[in-house]
Amino acid sequence: MELLSKKIVMGRDIGIHGNLFGGILMAWIDEAAAAYATEFCYTPNMVTVKVGELTFKKPLKAGQHLRIYGEIDKLGKTSITLNLEARKYSLYSGEETLVCSTSITFVRIDDDGSPTAIGETVKRNYLNTKLLQN
Repeated sequence: MELLSKKIVMGRDIGIHGNLFGGILMAWIDEAAAAYATEFCYTPNMVTVKVGELTFKKPLKAGQHLRIYGEIDKLGKTSITLNLEARKYSLYSGEETLVCSTSITFVRIDDDGSPTAIGETVKRNYLNTKLLQN
């Protein structure tokens, strides 16, 4: 997986139980994934259409560091699906602990909001990436 984003949990991000508010983490994951999807597909016209199950495995406290990783799961005619992981990062040891994982699907849209095809260059890049991984 590729590192997409780094965050520091701030006091303003904490919920009533003293942990990172889940909605904030969900927004950070969506933002990191959207940035990756739009860059990979060479277009700002991508919208989130589906988020997979998101189970919070570990809490995060103020001052802790978070890293968000992602990889392409599949590329369709108009859509791209990413697998994502959020991991707590220890500054002292460099150890990472899985906080949550999910998948997100984005669809490329035109000016009217209708799905439109992802370009052939993107598809070739995706296939080349897959070949290099094998």
